[in-house]
Amino acid sequence: MSGEEDKVNTELFQRIQRLRELRIEHRDLDDVIGRLTMDLYVDELQLRRLKKRKLLLKDQIARLESELIPDMNA
Repeated sequence: MSGEEDKVNTELFQRIQRLRELRIEHRDLDDVIGRLTMDLYVDELQLRRLKKRKLLLKDQIARLESELIPDMNA
């Protein structure tokens, strides 16, 4: 393989790894939010911040997935 192919493969691997990390963090946040909603004395501000973070992660995941999946119309 050429140096250029190695670079492409390394970048692809890094993006896939980042996507995996984001999905894990998103799932973990979902679990935390689920547990906190069961708590009668939950800090509403903390809960809102966690939900906002979860939405940001979802957007990042969608963006990365769209970059990794070739456009079918191209």
